[in-house]
Amino acid sequence: MKDYNPNSLNDEQKKALFETDGVVLVTAGAGSGKTRLLTHRIVYLIKEKGVSPYNILAITFTNKATNEMKERVTNMCDCTMWISTFHSMCVRILRENIEKIDGYTRNFSIIDEDDREKIYKELLKKYQVDEEEVEKVSKHMENIKNKGLDIDEYFSALKEFDRNPNLKYYEKICYEYEDYLQKNNSLDFDDLLNKTLFLFNNYRDVLFKYSNRFEYILVDEFQDTNLVQYKLLKLLASVHGNLFVVGDEDQCIYTWRGANFENIFNIKNDFPNVKVFKLERNYRSTKNILNLANNVIANNRQRIGDKKLWTDKDSGEGPVVFNAFDERDEAMFVAKTIEDLVSEGYSYSDFAVLMRINALSRPVEEGLMSFQIPYKIYGGFKFYERAEIKVILSYLSLFVNEKDEISLLKVINFPKRGIGEATIENLRKEADGKPLLEYLLGDKFEFSKYFPKLQAFVKTIKELKTARQSLSLVDFVKNVIKKFGILEHYAGKDEDSLNRRSNIDSLVASVQEFQDENEEPTLEDFLTFIMLRSDSDNIQENGFVSVSTIHSVKGLEFKVVFVIGLEEGLFPLAKALKNLDEMEEERRLLYVAITRAEERIFISYTARRFMYGKSDYRTPSRFLKELGIVDKKHTKIISNDFEEAEKGETFDSGFRVGDRVVHLRFGRGVVVNISDDGLVGDIQFDDFGVKSLMLNMAKLEKEEDDD
Repeated sequence: MKDYNPNSLNDEQKKALFETDGVVLVTAGAGSGKTRLLTHRIVYLIKEKGVSPYNILAITFTNKATNEMKERVTNMCDCTMWISTFHSMCVRILRENIEKIDGYTRNFSIIDEDDREKIYKELLKKYQVDEEEVEKVSKHMENIKNKGLDIDEYFSALKEFDRNPNLKYYEKICYEYEDYLQKNNSLDFDDLLNKTLFLFNNYRDVLFKYSNRFEYILVDEFQDTNLVQYKLLKLLASVHGNLFVVGDEDQCIYTWRGANFENIFNIKNDFPNVKVFKLERNYRSTKNILNLANNVIANNRQRIGDKKLWTDKDSGEGPVVFNAFDERDEAMFVAKTIEDLVSEGYSYSDFAVLMRINALSRPVEEGLMSFQIPYKIYGGFKFYERAEIKVILSYLSLFVNEKDEISLLKVINFPKRGIGEATIENLRKEADGKPLLEYLLGDKFEFSKYFPKLQAFVKTIKELKTARQSLSLVDFVKNVIKKFGILEHYAGKDEDSLNRRSNIDSLVASVQEFQDENEEPTLEDFLTFIMLRSDSDNIQENGFVSVSTIHSVKGLEFKVVFVIGLEEGLFPLAKALKNLDEMEEERRLLYVAITRAEERIFISYTARRFMYGKSDYRTPSRFLKELGIVDKKHTKIISNDFEEAEKGETFDSGFRVGDRVVHLRFGRGVVVNISDDGLVGDIQFDDFGVKSLMLNMAKLEKEEDDD
């Protein structure tokens, strides 16, 4: 992939490559080589069309995709250019221009979801509204920001049909939330997009600066853009009109956070003479895997034409559907199969265990541990959300943004300094409208009765502010950790303290890595890098099985994929059962999960599952029938091709049709059928009906005669 070679592209890719002017829409199926097309197009513009890298902008949706694209482009043409995610692009623009907006400076902080929730809860308490309403308030604010609306126009429209008596408080909370962020010189993730859009709409010089610069704009994962991102693209392309977007409506799985795949349709209406190309050839998966993906997604109505993935690869191993007794049985099947395949030559990093919700991960973890299989969990609790890490990041933020009261309040009493809520309120009164940290660092604070409690804290901040000028980034971070006694706080010999100290070491290592990879690394840049970092950036680490939600593996690929929990109410989720749009999104999620697989796919569901405090019988997912591999009468494990079983060596389990058998969980039964390859047996159990079991691993024994 290091060499630039347009002739290595297929015919459809070439057609899109050579259309350099105007707006080009490429609908690219999973694994169809879109990254290869995008990187070749960038290099084609530079090498063949003479475009300066300075005048090209490429936008991706993940840091992992950004880094991969940068590496490929650098290898092919030894040049650097602006390749980033939407949010990173907006941060860069805001750092240069946000001071045009009242109340903000270029050293603004970026708050995370936990901070946002805490602010909402404080405001709900102020208006005596139940804290449990926080999700509703948060959802209203997200709708406002993702659609680029004003707070008043949003709630005016909402009041016409929503009779919730708390609506008037939600509106006030939204206004006060925005005011609070402004006073703290802080932005949330949605603000990064919205403030940039505000600058473009209200300061034409800012818009012209960037729209004039970028002669060619390329966008990956276009189906995941929300309305604000789409507006940003339209404005950025307003001067030169050269916009190249690659998307796949079948992989739009983020509508819950504002993604609007209808932008694929909108672009054809908003720009003249849009050229459309379709990529259907898949370079990732076998025929059997693609058959599954095509079968399930064909049930969706909201698609652009009849896109159908195909490949020149062999049929490959047939998919396996496993009907487990319960979640433990399912987990043991996953673990045992991984162990067997590793013994055949696979590596642990070749495997992904995917689930609709991360609540299913615990039994899988236990199963993998029982086989001593190394794994990492993604899509759950993230490294940078750990308490000890957030404390350090909050301390660091104080040296960038003195208005950041959100960070100050996390550390002002850590380690303990005897500073409670009453003291903080009194300090705010003493500050008289000034940012609290600014007041603490000023001369007047020395006369406060609280000065003795915070004297060492204030002194340390002042000393470190001075030392920062002469220290490298990593040495400054080490000093912050040392001077504020953070490691000492976790000095215990218990496992929890050891883990926290290990996490702190990992943070320092990440600072060192950031410093090594950037020419002039700043604390501001590092904090931005951390806040915009995704947990999925680290997926597929060498030596570990990846256990993840489907959302977290978008854009990745694995040799072997397990999709667990294919049960009604779980996948698809219960809320989608009466909503066509949500059902189509569930189907797209399954399509994404299946198309992560290169060589093998295993799908499982359980007869019973323990969830939400109780164990219930489960109904197989409707998607099993849509996949085209499940018998209507009863479920079978399929390990052969769809149309015809491939002939090969047969496995002799020692069981024969008619044998009376005993299973550890299902009890007594009789063998009623054995597959041609000898691997799968249908057992008619006395109490559980017909179950299909893999005879090479089932806990099954022949029943001994009474005499």
